Amino acid sequence: MKQIPTILENTKVIEIVSQYLDLTVTPFGQSPRTVVRVDTREHMYNGNGVVYLLQMFDVEELVNNRIGAYMVFLNKDDQAGFHTHGTRNEQELYIVMQGEGEYSDRAGVTGIVRTKKIKKGSITAVQGIGFHSVKNTTDEPLIVFVITTNQPKK
Repeated sequence: MKQIPTILENTKVIEIVSQYLDLTVTPFGQSPRTVVRVDTREHMYNGNGVVYLLQMFDVEELVNNRIGAYMVFLNKDDQAGFHTHGTRNEQELYIVMQGEGEYSDRAGVTGIVRTKKIKKGSITAVQGIGFHSVKNTTDEPLIVFVITTNQPKK
């Protein structure tokens, strides 16, 4: 379910993340800028709590790319539940920028779940029949940079 955030809530999330990261984007040939918008996802993919997506690029600004955003889990146990990108022919990369959590994946709906501890510098990737989920396991914010690429059309 998508929740409509308040301007105050968006400002607070950006302020918290700015304590850990520089939120500046410098697109080629353009002036530096910051967050384009904040998307708030309550119970994202049937997960727990609230996940914030700090969108760093406008829609269709990136070539063969749907998302270039920071995914922010402010509280312990905030989670993006299991989901797939295979139906959209996408690959999704997670790069942990701050905090610690758990990353889980599985092949298909009924596959065996693998769970791995993630921390600053961890990178994960999923595509095809893969499903994945991520969860904050500490009281510190978990901040993950997400890159979702589209498979080129043949």
